[in-house]
Amino acid sequence: MQRWQIEDAEIHCTGRTFQHQRMTNSTERPVKVLRIINRFNVGGPVYNVTYLTKFLPKPFETKLIGGCATSSEQDATYILESHDVEFEKLGSMSRSVRVLSDLRTFFALIKLIKRYKPTIVHTHASKAGALGRIAAKLMGVPVIIHTYHGHVFHGYFNPMVTKLVILLERFLGRISTKIVTISTEQQQEIVNKYKVVPIEKTCIIPLGFDLKRFEEGHTKRDALRIDAGLLNEQCAVAIVGRLAPIKNHLLFIDAAALVLRNYPKEFIFYVVGDGELKTEIKSYIENTYPLFNKNIVFTSWIADMTTLYPAMDIVCLTSLNEGTPVSLIEAQASGIPVISTNVGGVKDIVQANETGIIMEGNSEAELAKHLIELYLNKSLRMKMSQNARNFVKEKFTYQRLVEDMDSLYKTLLSNE
Repeated sequence: MQRWQIEDAEIHCTGRTFQHQRMTNSTERPVKVLRIINRFNVGGPVYNVTYLTKFLPKPFETKLIGGCATSSEQDATYILESHDVEFEKLGSMSRSVRVLSDLRTFFALIKLIKRYKPTIVHTHASKAGALGRIAAKLMGVPVIIHTYHGHVFHGYFNPMVTKLVILLERFLGRISTKIVTISTEQQQEIVNKYKVVPIEKTCIIPLGFDLKRFEEGHTKRDALRIDAGLLNEQCAVAIVGRLAPIKNHLLFIDAAALVLRNYPKEFIFYVVGDGELKTEIKSYIENTYPLFNKNIVFTSWIADMTTLYPAMDIVCLTSLNEGTPVSLIEAQASGIPVISTNVGGVKDIVQANETGIIMEGNSEAELAKHLIELYLNKSLRMKMSQNARNFVKEKFTYQRLVEDMDSLYKTLLSNE
C-alpha cells in the first residue's frame, strides 16, 4: 500500500515607512491584544496567529480566540498546542452566515472585550473581521486592525450577495484603524478594484512560517519515495488543499487525465486534503476516467507535510481565488517546482519561470502542457528547485512576520 493512501520583511505602507518608536511611559505596561480568527482549521491564518501569539515581544500580551474547524476541514489546534499557545474556542462562530449563532458570537465578543479590556483588537479573515471589528468599535477599543488572508469578493457568492458583502466591508474599513493585506496583488484588489479603503489605510505584511523543517526535506526523498512505492522514473504531482468548489480540483483531475493518456506509467497524481466535494470528485474520476483510477491517489489530510513534499516532483494549485497559498510556499521551501493559476497573491510568492509556472488561463490543456514540459525537462526542474528554496527562505519566515507586526502595532499606538 502506498504511504499516503490513507483514505477513510519589511512593512510596505504607502506614505511612510514604519519605524520602531520609543513607547511612552503609559505603554511600558503590558499592551493587551485580542486576536480573533474565523476558525482553527489548517491553513495560513492559523500559522499566522500562532506565531504572532507565541513570539510577539513585550509589551504585547495576546489573547487568542477562534471558531472550530468544520467537519470537512482538518482541525489545527495541534499546531497551537505544539507551540504551547493558549487559545479559547468560540463554538458559536461558524463559517457560514447563521443569524442566531452570529448574534451569540457577537455578544460573546462584547463580553470578552469588556472583561479583557484590550488596547488592540486584531481580526483575521471575514467572519471574525465583521463581528470582531463591530464589537471592538462599540466597546471603544483604541486600535482595530483587520488582516485579509483572502477575500470573498468573487468565487463564493452570487452577484447580489457579493455586492452586499463589499458594502459591508467598506463600512468595516471605515471603523478600522488599519487594514493588513498579505500581498501586493491583494492590496490592489482591496483598494482599487473593490474600493474597500483608501491605500493609505492599508499596509502589506506577508505571511510567515517555520520553513526550516522543509529546507532539508530533500535528504528524505529516496526513503519517502520507496516507502510510497514510487519508481525513480515516475513523476509525482500533488495538489494540496480543502476539497471545495473554490479550489477547482476538477481542473487538476482533467489535466491529469490528459497527461495520463500519453504517459500512463510515468505519472502519479496525489490529491491531498479533504472536504465536501471528496465523494463527488472521486465519482467523477470513476465515471469519466476509470482507466486512470490507480494513478490518482487521495490521501486525506497529512499532519506533517515534510513527509509528503520531498517525495513530489511538482505541486499544483488550481484555485479560482486565493490569498497567499501556503502549499506553494511550503513546496518551494522543500525545493519543489510549482504550477499555479494566476489568482490572489500567487504572483507575490512564485517567481514566474524561475521557481515555478504561473498559468495564463485555467484550461486543463495548458496545465497538462506545463506538467509534461517539467517532466521532460529535468534540468529546468532542478533549476526551479534551487531557485525556489532561495526565494522563500528569507521572505516568508515567521521572524520577519513578527518583526513587521511589532513595528505596525507600535506605530499605531504612538499615533493614539
